[in-house]
Amino acid sequence: MDNLSDTLKKLKITAVDRTEDSLEGCLDCLLQALAQNNMETSEKIQGSGILQLFASLLIPQSACTAKVANIIAEVAKNEFMRIPCVDAGLISPLVQLLNSKDQEVLLQTGRALGNICYDSHSLQAQLINMGVIPTLVKLLGIHCQNAALTEMCLVAFGNLAELESSKEQFASTNIAEELVKLFKKQIEHDKREMIFEVLAPLAENDAIKLQLVEAGLVECLLEIVQQKVDSDKEDDIAELKTASDLMVLLLLGDESMQKLFEGGKGNVFQRVLSWIPSNNHQLQLAGALAIANFARNDGNCIHMVDNGIVEKLMDLLGRHVEEGNVTVQHAALSALRNLAIPVVNKAKMLSAGVTEAVLKFLKSEMPPVQFKLLGTLRMLIDAQAEAAEQLGKNVKLVERLVEWCEAKDHAGVMGESNRLLSALIRHSKSKDVIKTIVQSGGIKHLVTMATSEHVIMQNEALVALALIAALELGTAEKDLESAKLVQILHKLLADERSAPEIKYNSMVLICALMGSESLHKEVQDLAFLDVISKLRSHENKSVAQQASLTEQRLTVES
Repeated sequence: MDNLSDTLKKLKITAVDRTEDSLEGCLDCLLQALAQNNMETSEKIQGSGILQLFASLLIPQSACTAKVANIIAEVAKNEFMRIPCVDAGLISPLVQLLNSKDQEVLLQTGRALGNICYDSHSLQAQLINMGVIPTLVKLLGIHCQNAALTEMCLVAFGNLAELESSKEQFASTNIAEELVKLFKKQIEHDKREMIFEVLAPLAENDAIKLQLVEAGLVECLLEIVQQKVDSDKEDDIAELKTASDLMVLLLLGDESMQKLFEGGKGNVFQRVLSWIPSNNHQLQLAGALAIANFARNDGNCIHMVDNGIVEKLMDLLGRHVEEGNVTVQHAALSALRNLAIPVVNKAKMLSAGVTEAVLKFLKSEMPPVQFKLLGTLRMLIDAQAEAAEQLGKNVKLVERLVEWCEAKDHAGVMGESNRLLSALIRHSKSKDVIKTIVQSGGIKHLVTMATSEHVIMQNEALVALALIAALELGTAEKDLESAKLVQILHKLLADERSAPEIKYNSMVLICALMGSESLHKEVQDLAFLDVISKLRSHENKSVAQQASLTEQRLTVES
């Protein structure tokens, strides 16, 4: 290593004199020393102060530039050398060198910048602000025959694409076109995998999704799926998963999804449909997720239901009841839930037997499946009185809902169970449904739901409770009392932050509770008149009117 100290001293002198031959000799010695012991050599370089001189050596016209950039790339493999490289002012001259025509200079410059900025979001953001993205995209187009340079660009894109601030810049280049062009030429799995690693983060951006679709990425992905579907090689299975996952991601953008749907006649939509009955779990999953994504507007949903998609999804679910694949169950239920949103689809799906198919998963212990199951049923019974009554009298279902209303670890499941309980009452307006819910212990959950932080849930609970009070007050009286409903209503009416519709429905409910002696007494004891008389001057007309009516009712009753 003594030779190294001599080399560093000599380099300091030649760097100033710019004698190319001796400079090149010194640089070669340094590269050799780094190859033998990178860490120790890097420490010596840092101690010698030579890094500061490197900035002046990074000039386009010098024959030594590639070697200087190579040395920087090598030392910056060590974490402790990255900040010193930044402090030595190396980033700006390196970025300038990305405009070089020399392929070796470009390669080493890219490596140097990549290593200095490795794992540092702030430095990567600095590169983005300095405009490296359009420059690198241009380089990829010009030097696509150079494997090493192409790889360098892909690694850089993969790192930069993780930053949200990069997406807008990428979207203003022709990156989609370049990557798809490159992808089509690749035969090797590893090379394709590198491109996938760039495509996935980029495809999270809606503008880039559309560009990728227009550049023909989907056709490439469908081809991969077709080639790999029957293979049991590990690489092929991985590539099939990546390709089908990326396909689903492209469908998350509204414009890209609609472009691929093509009124339900599109080749892509038809191909995706064929994945659902396949025997490959990954394709079944991607197919169901794709349908869920296509089902994001009423027009598409109506078209798909009219063309038999529900039967395909029910068949798929049927194959996954016993020891089923949880992700496939979840995806198929997601698709059915979305399809059930348009009003015209509900009756069709009910008569196709969707509720029966969905109820088979009541015994599932998987929260994601429980969550989607609940959402699907809630969508299906919306304004469907007969279906709501049928489900609301299903004791097994109601008991499971009451159990899930206590799933404190899974807020989503808890919320959806409460909402479905309320929906069964609101849409059926059935005494039998109310009795089933009372017998199963569901009342306390509806009362708790009235205190939810979400106004929509509070409202749904209050409307359901008003129906209970109007139709089956005697049956529910004890449960309403022990759940402290009257105290909760007093709190909601007294709280200035309560939304107008919450105040209105709370007063409607108070009037409905007057028919019960014990609850009536609670209302009198809590001095409701004080709170309600204040609401007569509420800015919301409906609230003010209901306050007058409620006040009259309470005065008469007292």
